[in-house]
Amino acid sequence: MTTPVKPTIRVVAAVIEREGKYLITQRMPRATMALQWEFPGGKVEPGETDQVALARELSEEMAVAVRVGDELVAIVDEYERYFIDFHVFWCELLSEEIKCIGVNDYRWVTSVEFEGYTFPAVDQETIDALLREERPA
Repeated sequence: MTTPVKPTIRVVAAVIEREGKYLITQRMPRATMALQWEFPGGKVEPGETDQVALARELSEEMAVAVRVGDELVAIVDEYERYFIDFHVFWCELLSEEIKCIGVNDYRWVTSVEFEGYTFPAVDQETIDALLREERPA
């Protein structure tokens, strides 16, 4: 008997920092991992680059424009029914107003405040990378 192959879903997310705080968003009540907090982003569609997908997702979910910068984290994480190929990029927010279209809520939080929010496991490596970056050399 062969074991079914799990699909791999490519997901991109943004780290957006402003005045020492990071933008996090809350998943919708009916979403997988409902009401957990995450770095904003979404799935890469066939034919899209990571950067194009990330800009599209943030526009669709929050009506914001961003400039996508360097990659911060790239990991593959296994879930029960699929793998997540997760890529996180530094982004510059170009919009003033954020709307909750495809997200339940958003917050600007310091890295110290991360522990007060429930994040999916895949986001922990991003948090760890941010904490490493902030430590003085």
